[in-house]
Amino acid sequence: MSGNTDIEGLIDLMARLPGLGPRSARRAVLHLIRKRGQLLSPLAQAMLTVSETARECLNCGNVGTTDICDICENNGRANGQLCVVEDVSDLWAMERSGVFRGRYHVLGGTLSALNGVGPDDLRIPQLRDRIDAEAVTEVILALNATIDGQTTAHYIADQLEGRALLTSLAQGVPIGGELDYLDDGTITAALNARKPI
Repeated sequence: MSGNTDIEGLIDLMARLPGLGPRSARRAVLHLIRKRGQLLSPLAQAMLTVSETARECLNCGNVGTTDICDICENNGRANGQLCVVEDVSDLWAMERSGVFRGRYHVLGGTLSALNGVGPDDLRIPQLRDRIDAEAVTEVILALNATIDGQTTAHYIADQLEGRALLTSLAQGVPIGGELDYLDDGTITAALNARKPI
């Protein structure tokens, strides 16, 4: 396809998105071009707006358009429960289930010797500070059931020993599973059946 460098550039950028390869990106771009007025222009405007306004919550690490996210601002959610997740996508998966009514703390990843991610690379010190500052009584470790997720959970449990009741998600989360790929019923069952660590 010569002479279409802008379109090829868009396809190349779309192919970098998770879940889209070159063929899927090409189909998506062709669909966007066909629906230029209904999809492409509004999508381009929305992306520009989000690129200018998106920010990380200074308190929990969620993504929104203000310095403190709606969940942290909601005093009704200051119930003493703090759910620790690996990434924002996991927070959104928990919120989608509609079961958890406390607050969150996004670590920004998991410990991984293989990838050179140590405790100082995650938001673990901020977690310790929040437990004291927000009178947290229960910390729910809702980390992915992967080796790195479980290693991180054990490290956090050691760091927080005696500061609050520590629980983890229980049944329903398969070994090797990731929260973002679970259905709402599975997340609900796992949250309701949490147990002390």
